[in-house]
Amino acid sequence: MRSSVRFIRRGRIVELSAAEARMTLLDWLRLRDAAVGTKEGCAEGDCGACTVILARMKQGRVVHEPVNACILLAGQADGAEVLTVEDLSPTGAVHHPVQDAMLRLHGSQCGFCTPGIVMSLAAMHQDAPRPVSRQAVCDQLAGNLCRCTGYRPIVEAALEACAAPQPEVPAARGVALTALRDEAAIFAGNDAAFFAAPRREAELFDLLARYPDALVVAGATDAGLWLTKALIAAPRVIWLARVEGLDRIERTRTALSIGATATVADAARELGSLAPDLAEVIRRFGSTQVRASATVGGNIANASPIGDLAPCLIALGATLELAAGNATRTLPLEDFFVAYKKQDRRPGEIVRRISVPLPDVAMQFRAFKITKRMDEDISAVLGAFAFQVDGRRIASARVAFGGMAGIPARARTTEQRLLGLDLDAPPTWPPLLDCLAAEFKPLSDHRASAEYRSLVARNLLHKALLEIAGAPLSSTRIVTHVEAAHAGE
Repeated sequence: MRSSVRFIRRGRIVELSAAEARMTLLDWLRLRDAAVGTKEGCAEGDCGACTVILARMKQGRVVHEPVNACILLAGQADGAEVLTVEDLSPTGAVHHPVQDAMLRLHGSQCGFCTPGIVMSLAAMHQDAPRPVSRQAVCDQLAGNLCRCTGYRPIVEAALEACAAPQPEVPAARGVALTALRDEAAIFAGNDAAFFAAPRREAELFDLLARYPDALVVAGATDAGLWLTKALIAAPRVIWLARVEGLDRIERTRTALSIGATATVADAARELGSLAPDLAEVIRRFGSTQVRASATVGGNIANASPIGDLAPCLIALGATLELAAGNATRTLPLEDFFVAYKKQDRRPGEIVRRISVPLPDVAMQFRAFKITKRMDEDISAVLGAFAFQVDGRRIASARVAFGGMAGIPARARTTEQRLLGLDLDAPPTWPPLLDCLAAEFKPLSDHRASAEYRSLVARNLLHKALLEIAGAPLSSTRIVTHVEAAHAGE
């Protein structure tokens, strides 16, 4: 058992108390470390002004991941090296290649957002395979808001900096990170206030039984906002990321199994391989910073009605494994969601794994995320559709939506009416499409009205049917080169 959080900062090991571990990493950097180059903008993980890099050992190598320090707890940096904009050019005499390119190509004006932009691009410069494409740069910058310059000079600076060969990781960094690793559980504090990070499931279940009111976090991309926006008090925090095996990703002949604490970034390749549209949904999942921290299990366990993964995985027939002590149980993913923010999860029970059947060649999968802006936005509606086709008729259907009810949900009546649908007779489809509206009673909010959501859901089902009937993407989508590449067109 270890009584403090440890990470590397400016060449030395820093140990945090329980109170410091529960601070946001941004507050710790600015208030304790005087690293004021890292800025606070939105305080909710959207604008990227707070972006820093966490260097960690993963699968035997050092990876550099940009994260939103404004919603990440300082304790979540345990085992990492924390790099800020001050560390890219410690003396100021020699600029980092990204800083140099940003200066020469006029990528900064007021400079408030620039440190976060530079840190996102510095992570890309260090880790991205060459050549780096313009689209890759745009994806990397999706979580960084530029308030005054505009993105053209920033993108050009990134492309120029990343045209150079991928740099080697400093040998000392790998040595230091390896030396920092241990198998210890963390319990910093006392019964009244603590930051805990168990190493074994048994330790986790013991903590959950002893402290049922503790705030349980994995990536904190949602829970972090409870602290910065809702201003909740969280004297007891249990962090799941150190639990051994809970982040394991495995593929068998029949299913993809994803541990609950696997990050979206780490699971993206395997999940995206299931279907091109799922890969596109994940590309638009938050931002690079969010995907580096957010977990697959957390996106499910928070029971958000507008979470991106749940409707997609429901349509694919995913099941959920829950555990408490020595007891485990499995249920269809759609049955986990009971009501708004309410799940079928018993006291002391955790989401352990998500299992997704591998689609067979007869399955046609489509998923569409509708938002006000293309990148880093929360869904107004997300529709996911999985059809088994026999000849020119639908043999089975799973239709799931997010944003249409208080929970992610299947359209079961519509699924039944889809059976036997003739794909060569679109004029006969309107009655089927119209019945979808009766299945949901969506809410009106600042993202969309109930009427808009109902109309969009109908149109997405229509679009999915047209595509599996053979309509080209050019007639159903505003096709970007990304979508065209995914679809093989």
